[in-house]
Amino acid sequence: MSTHTHLLLVEDDTDLRVALESALCRADCKVTAVASAEAGLAVLQHTHADLVVSDIRLPGMDGMALLQEIRERRADLPVVLMTAHADAMLAIQALKAGASELLLKPFRVDQLLEAVSRHASVGRAGRPDSGLLACDPLMQVVVARAERGARANASVLLTGESGTGKEVMARHIHLNSPRAQQSFVAINCAAIPETLLESTLFGHEKGAFTGASKQQAGKFEQAHGGTLFLDEIGEMPVETQAKLLRVLQERCVERVGGHRAIAVDIRLIAATNRDLAQAVSMGRFREDLYYRLAVFPIQLPTLRERPGDIVPLARRFVERYALTFGFGPTQLSEAAEAALMQHSWPGNVRELENTVQRALLLADAGPLEPVHLELPTTPATEWPEPAANPVAGSLAERSTLPSMPQPVRPANVRDVEREHILSVLERVQGNRREAIAILGISERALRYKLKAYREQGALGATDTPPHSHLSGAAP
Repeated sequence: MSTHTHLLLVEDDTDLRVALESALCRADCKVTAVASAEAGLAVLQHTHADLVVSDIRLPGMDGMALLQEIRERRADLPVVLMTAHADAMLAIQALKAGASELLLKPFRVDQLLEAVSRHASVGRAGRPDSGLLACDPLMQVVVARAERGARANASVLLTGESGTGKEVMARHIHLNSPRAQQSFVAINCAAIPETLLESTLFGHEKGAFTGASKQQAGKFEQAHGGTLFLDEIGEMPVETQAKLLRVLQERCVERVGGHRAIAVDIRLIAATNRDLAQAVSMGRFREDLYYRLAVFPIQLPTLRERPGDIVPLARRFVERYALTFGFGPTQLSEAAEAALMQHSWPGNVRELENTVQRALLLADAGPLEPVHLELPTTPATEWPEPAANPVAGSLAERSTLPSMPQPVRPANVRDVEREHILSVLERVQGNRREAIAILGISERALRYKLKAYREQGALGATDTPPHSHLSGAAP
C-alpha cells in the first residue's frame, strides 16, 4: 500500500467506521472518514482523494446517489461501494453506474485492503506529481502544514533561502488544492524590468504605451480559476505593491490603458528569500500588503536542515539528468553519497542539482565518485548530530574510505556556475539551443551571462567564448 494513497471513507455506523479507518491507517493510507454522503462531497470540494470507499445505505443521500455525484464531478475517481445485502441486481446497477467494485458485508480486512490496492493507483495516476520530495522528518512536517493550508483559498507566503524549492512547494500546494485542475501561473518579479512588471501582471490595452501593438491579458487573467505564484515578491516596486493590494482586495483588475474592471478568481502564493517584516519596518514593503499575503506563512528549511533528503534528492537528479544527457543508467557510489552528506550546501537544493549535473558531465563509465562532485574537502561546520539521522549516522562507518584527490575548486558559487555553463557550451559545441535545454535557463539569460563573462575578462572581446561554433549556433 502506498503512503501517498488519500482515501475518503463514508460509513454511518460509528463502530465500523472507526474499525475500518484504523485498519486503513495501519496500512499506511491517509484516511478522511465521514458519516454521510453530504459530508463526503464537502470533503471532495477541498481535498484530492485517490479513492472513495462508501456504504450504500446512508442517512439522507445514499451511496448510489453519492456515486452519481462523484461521476459528474470527477469521472476518474475510483469508488468502492459496500453493502450488507447480497442483491445481484444491486451489484449490476452499481457497476453500471461506474462503481469500481462492490464489497459484501461482512468482509475481511485483507479483502478491503486488496480492493484499495487495486483501485487507488488509478486515482493517483490522474493526479499530477509536483516533484516535491520529503523523506526528512522536518520536511515532512512542513509538507503536512502546506497540504493543510492547500485546502483553503487563503494566500500563502513561502519564505526561505534561495534554492530551497519555493516554486516546487507552490506547485505542490496548487496540486493539493481544489484548484488543481486549473492553471498554475508563475512569475518572477525580480526577472521583469520595473517598467514592464505592471503590464505583465495586469495586462494592457492596445496603444497603452509605445510598443503595445495589441491587447494583452495579464498574469492575473491567465490564472483565473487557478493559482498565481509571485516569486521574489520582495523585489516588487512599492508603486506596483499598491496596485497588487487593490486587486487582492477587490478581486478585479484593470489593464494598463483600460478603464474596465475585469473580475478574477485566483489563489495567490507569494515567495521571497528576504525578511519582509524587516522590509516593512524599513519602508521598502507595504505593511498592509504584507499581512494580506502572509495569511498562511510557510518557512522552507535549508537543505542542511533536512539532511535526510540530500541523498534521495541526489539520486533523483542523477536519474533525471542521465536521461536528459542521453547517458546510460548511472548511480552514486557510497563514497560519493558520504561526500554529499558532509557538504553544508549553502546553495541548497539548486546547488545540489547543479553539482549532480556537473558530476555526470565529468564522469566516464561507472558510478559517480567524490572526485566527480568537486566538493570542498572541509566538512560542514553547522550540521545536526549524526545520530539524529540514519543517513548521516552511517558516515562514521564510511570514515575509513580512502581520501580521493580533489581538483582545485573555484573560489565561489558564481565561478562554479561560470565553469559549468562554459563546460556545457563546449560539450554541445557552442549550440545555444542545446545548452539552454540542458542548463534550464532562457536564451536571454544565457546571453546576459556570456556578456557578463566577457566584461569580467573570462571570455575574449568577441561574442565567441573558447568553444567552436558558439555565435553561429545562436537561435
